[in-house]
Parts: sequence; structure tokens; C-alpha cells
Amino acid sequence: MNCSGAVFFVRRISYKDVRRATDGFHRVLYSNSEVSAYAAKFGDGGGACLVREVKGFDEGNDDFYRHVQFLGRLRHRHLLSLRGFSVGRNHKRLLIFDNIENGSLKDHLNDPLKTPLDWRTRLQIANGVVAALEYLFLFSDPPVCHVSITSSNIMLDENFTAKLSDFGLLTSGGNSVMVPYSEDLKQKSCKIIFQLGVLILELVTGQSSEMEGSDLIEWIQESRFYNSIDKMIDPDLGNNYDCTELKSLLAVAKLCIKSWDKPSFTIPQLFRHLQKKIDISNY
Repeated sequence: MNCSGAVFFVRRISYKDVRRATDGFHRVLYSNSEVSAYAAKFGDGGGACLVREVKGFDEGNDDFYRHVQFLGRLRHRHLLSLRGFSVGRNHKRLLIFDNIENGSLKDHLNDPLKTPLDWRTRLQIANGVVAALEYLFLFSDPPVCHVSITSSNIMLDENFTAKLSDFGLLTSGGNSVMVPYSEDLKQKSCKIIFQLGVLILELVTGQSSEMEGSDLIEWIQESRFYNSIDKMIDPDLGNNYDCTELKSLLAVAKLCIKSWDKPSFTIPQLFRHLQKKIDISNY
């Protein structure tokens, strides 16, 4: 592999086509210090796509192409599939993913013009995110070293199937990390589990963690938080939810939030616990 971008099995898309598909990179989905993501519509009838700009790569560095090769090998129902990549002006690195027909989870939780998500769909989203994490940490070789979970970067396909969009081998600064399980990875796992807890609270309450995140976390940490569930649950759900499932889901969220500074379980243990408590196969 060389710095000119020899990547097998992954299509290289022209920067001009990507720029046109994103309306000049004006269709922003989410942005932070490490990545920026844009909605895109290519003229080949392939549906709505996500273009992710990954920042921090050095000129002539092969790490980006290794990253593309890695992402091109991943196959999971709850991960966005890599459609191609592009390198643009000033060595801008772009990844193109398929299938975001229904936009982001945040859109459906916070936009009053969107059809509210029912209880079954919310359970499926929570289980889908956990299933994707299980795949990335247990079955990916090498295991991923970067995952971000927010309602902004979880995409929904035409069937409202949850798809993670921000994951890979890269840490902040675009450095490729390909190491076995370590203390650093353990700390990252704690952060991911915490993010999962916040996401579950968003699914239950319909509130944005970006605006009311601290309030949600304070609420779930209260010893008697169960007494105020009726006040916190998303009004869009009405009474159309299962109380036992709701309490089980909130118990998982509470465990996740506690993991921030001193986790008492591993990611695989959390996966099994959630799958045991919430069985969507009954729907």
C-alpha cells in the first residue's frame, strides 16, 4: 500500500462528486474536533449517504488508507457500510457510507415535525447499538479503538434500523492505534459505556443530552428516581410502553452512568445483561 491511495475492494470517489452530493459540504449532520459528517445524495440512485471527514492526518501518511481498508472489511447490520472514500483539497480525508434514509436518531427525538418513535423501535435501537458494540469489541480484528455514541451520530435506515456511524481504528489526532486490550482501551470502554447510558436516557425521555444531559444524569443517579419516571418519560410515548421493560432499561442506564469513574463490569457482561432483560424477539 502506498500513499497514493492503493486501497483494495473500496471504491475511490472523486472529490468533485462528493462536494456536489453534499451541496458544497453545507448539509452538516454533526461535527466535533475529530470528525465532521454531512448528508449526501449521489446521482446514481443509491439513496441517502453519509460523508464523514476524518481530521488530523499527516500528508503522505498511510494510516488513512489502512483505516479505509479496515472499515471496508466490517460487515454488521448495525454499522453503516463503507461505500467509498475520497481525498480532496488540502488532503481532506473523506469516508462515504450508505443508507441513512431516515436521518439521525436525534432528528426523531427532537424534531416535532418527525413521526415519534414508538416503544418497540426505541428498544430495537438500544439493542442494535449494543449488538454493534459487541461486534466491534469482540469480533473485529483488530478491535476498534474509537467509538462515539450520541443520538446525532446514530443513523436510521429506511426501516429505522440503528446504524453506528462514528467508529474506527483512530484516536484523536488521526493516529492509528492497533494494539491489544490495554489500560487505555479499558478507559475508552468506560467512556463508551457511559455514552450508552446517556443514549438510553435520551430514548426514554426524548430529551437531548446536549441540552439537558447533566439533568438526565443527576436524575438517574437519585436513589428514588423510579418515583419520578412518569414525569421524565417522553410524552410522545403516551402509555404505549411496557413498565417492566422500561424499568429494566433504566436500570441498565444507571449501571452505565456509574461506569464513568469505576466500572464494575466489562462490555461483554453489559451486552448479556441487556439482552437478558430486554428481549425484542417477543415483539
